[in-house]
Amino acid sequence: MVQKYQSPVRVYKYPFELVMAAYERRFPKCPQMPIVLDCEVVEDEELDGGARRETKRRCKLAVDAPYLFKKLIGLDFVFFLQHNSLDMRARTLNIEATNETFASRIEIFERCRYYAHPDNPSWTCFDQSATLDIKNFFGFEHSMEKMGMKQYTQTTLKGKEIIEYFIGQLKQEGITHVPRWASVDANDDEGVDAESVKLQTSGSVLKKEDSASLDDEYISKNLGEMTPLQESKLVELEALLKEKNEYQTPDHQMICRFLRARDFNVEKSYQMLQDSLKWRQENDIDHILQLYKAPPVVTKHFPGGWHHRDKDGRPLYVLRLGHMDVKGLLKSIGEEGLLRLTLHICEEGLQLMRDSTKELEKPVSTWCLLVDLEGLSMRHLWRPGVKALLNIIETVEKNYPETMGRVLIVRAPRVFPILWTLISTFIDENTRSKFLFYGGQNCLHPDDGLERYLPSEIIPDFLGGCSTTGFPTNGFGMISSNFYTRCYTLSCNCTLIHEGGLVPKSLYRTAAESGASGEEVTPHPHQDMYKSVDLRANQFFELVIRNDDPKSVLTWDFDVLNVDVYFTVFRTMETICQTGDLYTSVFDGANLEEGKTYFKEEPTLLCRHRESVQGSHVMTTVGTYILQWTCSPSTDKVATLMFHYEILSSANYKGSMTSLQSGFSALSVASSCQSR
Repeated sequence: MVQKYQSPVRVYKYPFELVMAAYERRFPKCPQMPIVLDCEVVEDEELDGGARRETKRRCKLAVDAPYLFKKLIGLDFVFFLQHNSLDMRARTLNIEATNETFASRIEIFERCRYYAHPDNPSWTCFDQSATLDIKNFFGFEHSMEKMGMKQYTQTTLKGKEIIEYFIGQLKQEGITHVPRWASVDANDDEGVDAESVKLQTSGSVLKKEDSASLDDEYISKNLGEMTPLQESKLVELEALLKEKNEYQTPDHQMICRFLRARDFNVEKSYQMLQDSLKWRQENDIDHILQLYKAPPVVTKHFPGGWHHRDKDGRPLYVLRLGHMDVKGLLKSIGEEGLLRLTLHICEEGLQLMRDSTKELEKPVSTWCLLVDLEGLSMRHLWRPGVKALLNIIETVEKNYPETMGRVLIVRAPRVFPILWTLISTFIDENTRSKFLFYGGQNCLHPDDGLERYLPSEIIPDFLGGCSTTGFPTNGFGMISSNFYTRCYTLSCNCTLIHEGGLVPKSLYRTAAESGASGEEVTPHPHQDMYKSVDLRANQFFELVIRNDDPKSVLTWDFDVLNVDVYFTVFRTMETICQTGDLYTSVFDGANLEEGKTYFKEEPTLLCRHRESVQGSHVMTTVGTYILQWTCSPSTDKVATLMFHYEILSSANYKGSMTSLQSGFSALSVASSCQSR
């Protein structure tokens, strides 16, 4: 029977020459391996002017076996032959070992290799493999196989410890550097003075250590747990950036984030980081903390802010998304303004992570996000708002990878699944795995609630944490909505977190207003999604939508100006023909009767002047759906309707829309409450 063994590659964060000096100290005896009784050099030859060395040893090993077994085989020790081939020019050591004792019954062949790390020449790699072929061993073949496996495993585990031990011994003797081999032959074109090489090598190593600072203490305090291979990838990418990159080389924390985002693939990480550095320069991101000034609409109506740290030391950002007027903010500062605000928050997060790392003396490379969804409704699914959000997510994913440590979603309402379904596909899979959801009102619990991740004294007051002493309250004992939410714990320097609320339309940036003020406003990139129609008294505007996809979702979003308008959703199985006459409804034709041939899917909604309405309806069956708007009969004004509708395929949502069901319509169990 033949057994093969293979150890993983081990990495020593020392140059090959220093590792070789430590390796030589293993002979003739090694205190860490008492099984090795002695090693006799039987042949030792230098070749190529000292560049190569061939060494053969005969090693005496104690038999690591039970007493009775040793008595049966009649031996207390065995001999192995070892052949070492050292190439100082190539910086490799190949070791082959075979058994001399019982060679006719057992064949043991072991191959080991030390070599300079291919990506970081200042480090050394080691790999090891072995084969065991037991032909005949007195009927103890299986026992020998088990002992062989045990012996190989122990040797593999001890190998790294032994080298580290002797390197430590060398350091105690003041030997921290061994120069690379160099020919001293004057006729050798490649030859250079050995002492010169020593100085050059020492200088380059010191320079690399000064720039990288990748000793164990630095890594543990600033970067966290990394395998030697990951550390080598970090050094390789940093060197590549210094060699080829035209931008300033980022710090190790940033390089690590991009490496993790690309599974430590140096080439892919370099390209991603290069693109991001170019983006940072083009958008002056490095100065955004000093130059950005939040517009008044943000300071008064944006419901988010930094708030202490979580239990892992991560900076905590609190966002009351359910209280955010997405449409109001977009119409006030535009998508570019909202993106700039987001980037400023991300840069603040990076700075807070650096501060936490320094203060806590442990690596803090991510931040925590607490999102409160109380108040989330269909108005948050305003199509331009969702698309702007997706664009922002895409920008953040590209330029701030691996910065999100945990996302706590609290008080998620029934409407949340549709929003999550829309945006989750744009979020990196690794980031999605960090989302934790709390749908109920009570999210406080030490085992499986917020208190598992946040100190109880910093949980915001609107979630039942922190003292609310000092807050003005209304007649029901609740905190007044026109005041900021903040923490009243001792020594709290948290940013005030505004309650949010609707942005006054007086703050909206319109083309007419920008023209009057002389301010140039870039048109909203999604404004062409909306169509406009004017309605007079008793006029109808109807959209006839044929649905062949059961459980697809019909969504709508519209604004009403000047005059109140009534809005209704109908369904029918009959063939519908539009006349083009605004004073005639499609239901005015013969053989159409409400409750028999067509049905009201949503109750009629009165939409007031300057109101925005969003809604959705799960189309459970095939058929024709009609969105109908009609102008109030008692008016002499013209109503302006700005509208957009969209059908979301059932294949993309896999039933998540069922969470939108409500009793708002007696005729449709799949209707959702409309939101203004």
